[in-house]
Amino acid sequence: MTCALRFDAVTVRRGDTRLLDHLDWQVQDGERWVVMGPNGAGKTTALQIAATRLHPTRGAVTILGEEIGAVDIAELRQAIGWSSGSLVDAFPPQESVFDAILTGAWSVTGRWRETYDDADRHRAATLMEGWGLTSLADRTFGTLSEGERKRTMIARSLMADPELLLLDEPAAGLDLGGRESLVGALGALAADPSAPVTVLVTHHLEEIPTGFTHGLLLSQGRAVAQGPLAEVLTDAAVSEAFGLSVHVRSDEGRWSARRRD
Repeated sequence: MTCALRFDAVTVRRGDTRLLDHLDWQVQDGERWVVMGPNGAGKTTALQIAATRLHPTRGAVTILGEEIGAVDIAELRQAIGWSSGSLVDAFPPQESVFDAILTGAWSVTGRWRETYDDADRHRAATLMEGWGLTSLADRTFGTLSEGERKRTMIARSLMADPELLLLDEPAAGLDLGGRESLVGALGALAADPSAPVTVLVTHHLEEIPTGFTHGLLLSQGRAVAQGPLAEVLTDAAVSEAFGLSVHVRSDEGRWSARRRD
């Protein structure tokens, strides 16, 4: 089995604070991972490193067989699909939805001097249809609802047919209907054998789509548990990570957690 992502003793420091602390982690080809933990656990930091947007203070990172520090980052980024709140904020509000998705082919935010061919435009149109965005093609990005923006960013992240897909809290800020619609779409993507290796960050067990296979549970920059999802999302491990006694439940592939009285 091919290793798509590997962290070896990865540490990230900001002053005296360790955002990640000697994290070892491997994501293999064909796997779908969820990264969980409380605020400040290091989830987004780990994802930013995987997206080549942040370099570790110490440790080694290998992405799609390439060691960070010994590879052309711009070229590697074209093989990585990335969707995050920081990326949403970077988009020009006047950009059309169609163009926002199209820019994923070059891993840029906003049309500039890059060129696109008919194959690019056809793929953008196909992704828009698959993510329910066709009717929004000419809308400007700044006029979209939160759910529409999230779907646009996920469609964009798939534009270059990536080998690794990274999703940072894709359901954050959505209402119940929007969340369930998006989680269902992500579950369908996870079930597709041709879909890329996927890593999804979330705070909430309820936002884990069906079809996800593995989990990394973080607390204070360290791994509390990692491995097959059913072995990670236990009462003991989730309670330790969140500092709260909880009961974890799985029902038809969906997860939830409640505080114990």
